[in-house]
Amino acid sequence: MLMRTDPFRELDRRTQQLMGLGTWSRPSPMPMDAYREGDQYVVAFDIPGVTADAIDIDVERNTLTVKAERRPVAKADDVQMDLSERPLGVFSRQIVLADTLDTEHIQADYDAGVLTVRIPIAERAKPRKIAIGVGSGHKEISG
Repeated sequence: MLMRTDPFRELDRRTQQLMGLGTWSRPSPMPMDAYREGDQYVVAFDIPGVTADAIDIDVERNTLTVKAERRPVAKADDVQMDLSERPLGVFSRQIVLADTLDTEHIQADYDAGVLTVRIPIAERAKPRKIAIGVGSGHKEISG
């Protein structure tokens, strides 16, 4: 049995109870990290306790939407819950993607409670050399 208390954790738990669980029409936010790694833009979402089939990823125009649902675990009739701090319900996050990303070739992997979405940088956004004509000769400038 657990006996340690944290008054702020209890306040957070009570606030979440009053606000209700996340639903498809009003989901709770999920934490994420976003960074560039080489020629890809990577977004990692923390959604532990969610099965891969309970995750939806959609791209419409330049908006990436991730929704996940953490469902309650079935308990036997003789189980009495003493403490329940892990939130249940629907979690969602929307990200507006830059036009420089290739949304046609997005890849997603889910491992150890982390959903990793990799979006390639579009070829038109990568640095390239431009030839400049000077008289009859050409000089290249890196850009």
